[in-house]
Amino acid sequence: MSTPTPPAPLEHLNDDARLASLGYKPQLNRVLGSFSNFSVAFTYLSPMVGIYSLFALGVAAGGPAYVWLTWVPVIGMLFVALVFGELASHYPVAGALYQYSKFSVGPSYGWFVGWFYGMALLITVAAVDTGVVGYTTALTHNWFGWNLDPANHVTILVITAGLLAIQTVLNITGARVMGRVAQFGVYVEIVGTLGIALILAVNGFHHGLGFLFSTQNVQHVASNPLGLDFGGHWLTGAALIAVLAPVYIFYGFESAGDISEETKDAGVQVPKSMRRALVYGGISSFILIAALLLAMPPGRNPVGKTVAGGGVPFILGELPSVLQDLLLLLIIFAFFSCGTSVQGAGSRLAFSYARDGALPGAGWLAKVNPRFRTPTNALIAGAVVTLLFVLLVFYSPARDLHLGFITYPAHTNALVSLVSFGVSGIYLSFLLTVVASIVARARGWIPEGRFRLGRWGWLVCIVAAGYLGLMLLNVVVPTGLASPRAYFNLDWITLVVMAVVALVGLAVFLLGRPERAVRTHLHDEAEPTGAERHGPIKPAAT
Repeated sequence: MSTPTPPAPLEHLNDDARLASLGYKPQLNRVLGSFSNFSVAFTYLSPMVGIYSLFALGVAAGGPAYVWLTWVPVIGMLFVALVFGELASHYPVAGALYQYSKFSVGPSYGWFVGWFYGMALLITVAAVDTGVVGYTTALTHNWFGWNLDPANHVTILVITAGLLAIQTVLNITGARVMGRVAQFGVYVEIVGTLGIALILAVNGFHHGLGFLFSTQNVQHVASNPLGLDFGGHWLTGAALIAVLAPVYIFYGFESAGDISEETKDAGVQVPKSMRRALVYGGISSFILIAALLLAMPPGRNPVGKTVAGGGVPFILGELPSVLQDLLLLLIIFAFFSCGTSVQGAGSRLAFSYARDGALPGAGWLAKVNPRFRTPTNALIAGAVVTLLFVLLVFYSPARDLHLGFITYPAHTNALVSLVSFGVSGIYLSFLLTVVASIVARARGWIPEGRFRLGRWGWLVCIVAAGYLGLMLLNVVVPTGLASPRAYFNLDWITLVVMAVVALVGLAVFLLGRPERAVRTHLHDEAEPTGAERHGPIKPAAT
């Protein structure tokens, strides 16, 4: 009786051979190099978009000292990136978190991870693309004298739909185009963060470095510009809320794994891109936030003046008008490239799902354009769903709606409520994926990609799960509409949205039973296991 030939070590397999060993035929265009892969991850994370959107809330909640809280999510997410990097190196497949969880735990578990992650991506595109409206109307006013109202629902819909159409067309035309947009987005991010910090420094700071260590008494309700009440406590009060501003920035690095099948040497480059996106994002964010803080007006109550003036635009108002217009252009492109990268990542997840037969209309969604080798139908479907989400801006109740113990606040459009899931859904899917890695280790999984955590694997996984669990709780816990946290989660609304997404997912799951189709796509020649197994148990070598 002949001895079976052992599977080839993963490090000896090229990209397409490794994909074939997982049971998949290469269909997408593997044209992205290291910088392109990093660029997609970095522009999704986008320090510019996050800081220009959340600076006022961060400084209002934590004072100038909030800049140091930047490193909390950066360090926490670095542990997560290490876990994802090891999984990405072992399973370099489009769909990232869905595929990692599917192979680590099983088809049903992986399906729900992908569901939460996919919904969060679609919502994020809607949030990013609507976020550009105010900057676009400001630029058209400066250039053409137009007086478009950025709060007008039709204005929001027209600008967002136009932006979404351009992003979709560019993404359809190929991974190389998506990579080029992301690469240019990186240069824009450099100018919009480090460049603006340098310009502010040349223009003259109004405070010394010691200002960055002060709270300006924002922990006291009488001194807080938004009237937030932290009971006089900064570390155990204000900081817990202020940290949410950077928390809402530092994710998206995982998108490097979503485009694994279009990245050369993905098993090496994807883990590097994840870590680099976080590190460089953290450095550039810290520098820009510090520069903005030091450039705040002098005299009494600089935080109050800045928040009342509108945050970042108020600070940059000191710059010459030409520079302000240039900055508006940079911000608009940063939003554009961020949305393009998120949409690209989401379409690869949908393609990966559909290829496994895990979605309604899977055959149509899994089709790849023969010319551009992109998941065109998945991109179009994602754009339609995103546009439907954008239509939610038209619903905004004139007074509080009381649904039992839950209050939906007046004058809050439904899209704002949905956007809260863009972060909570990401953190939930991240946590479930890290838990999947822990389960796989407990079952005996031995990582064999070219990036491995080795003996540090268990510790890294536990720290990553601990960070994600605690921060998810900090994001979603309902503490009342009068609470400072309500600026981020609208009390119970974020949890309600999570419950609705989960219930809709459960209905789709029970009606379609997608795990049956997914179960047939669990084959991995590098691991002597069958499709019937629920976790990758790798026996000891003989």
